[in-house]
Amino acid sequence: MKEQLKTLKPYQPGKQVEEVKKELGLEKIEKLASNENPFGCSPKAIKGMQKVFGELAIYPDGYATVLRKKISAHFHISEDQIIFGNGTDEIIHMISRAYLEPGLNTIMADLTFPQYKRNAVIDGAEVREVPLVHGRHDLDTMRSLIDENTKVIWLCNPNNPSGEYIRESELTAFLDTVPSDVLVVSDEAYYEYVTAEDYPQSLNLIQSYPNLIFTRTFSKAYGMAALRIGYGIANPELIRSLEAVREPFNASRLAQAAAAEALEDQEFIAKCAEKNNEGKQQYYDFCDDMGLACYPTQGNFILIDVGGSGEEAFKYLLSKGYIVRSGAALGYPKGIRITIGNKEQNDAIISHLRNYLT
Repeated sequence: MKEQLKTLKPYQPGKQVEEVKKELGLEKIEKLASNENPFGCSPKAIKGMQKVFGELAIYPDGYATVLRKKISAHFHISEDQIIFGNGTDEIIHMISRAYLEPGLNTIMADLTFPQYKRNAVIDGAEVREVPLVHGRHDLDTMRSLIDENTKVIWLCNPNNPSGEYIRESELTAFLDTVPSDVLVVSDEAYYEYVTAEDYPQSLNLIQSYPNLIFTRTFSKAYGMAALRIGYGIANPELIRSLEAVREPFNASRLAQAAAAEALEDQEFIAKCAEKNNEGKQQYYDFCDDMGLACYPTQGNFILIDVGGSGEEAFKYLLSKGYIVRSGAALGYPKGIRITIGNKEQNDAIISHLRNYLT
């Protein structure tokens, strides 16, 4: 066993619904902890899966031909600019496996998506973490840590768990100073929820920066987290380097079929984004009313400073049948991260929090 694995703790997922039902003896539990889409997925995605139910004995298309063609047409890019993963988690794993090893280093924010660090540690690379500033990436400090052994820089945009984002002018200024042999990863898992007009358009940036790759997923706004499918887009040469470490049948037949149909239903995505914006405003109004601090979010979640123990607030909501994410597990001991749900779910959590805090 690798030495670094002896002290590496396994990923700890949030509490699951059935687990909480059993623990608390509650009949109904609402899970708003993992940034899943409370409105589910497009009916077209379900129909897409149904079409291939009779083909489960056959390996999936390793090239993901149908889905590849649809994404290529959707973004007006060539097919060789796309790579698929078993969720974007696997693409993160591919990047780490392809670029990181002992003697090299990687740079990321402190308090960001933990899989960047986890994979780097497994591959034996040095991890250089830069604290967030008001929930945002400190790009100047990240830039100052680049040396001849730096191979990958991770940018979670918008960032999880803060919900803050990197502006396009900030990103381009940063990319202008990053050496061409250093890979910059823009993780855009929550892209479909973004409303900021100055959010980077990575699709345009990859033409000018061949060392940039951006990743997106069908797990969040598309509501297909159970199927585990995501993708990365970059220049063809960079994609070829990652294809060398991709498992041959990593995107399941069901996932490919569902994603191909879901991509056609942008009306569903727009409705989900609209409802998410309404939900965000519910929490913003609540925080203003209660004098609570929260980061403005570009995702489908919000990080709220409850002014005391985030763990205690988490436990209180849990006792009421609502699973959120304790800030203690995310590096924000006074906070809780709440997935923005439907109006009724948001109203209920806000009501319980109001009672807890008064």
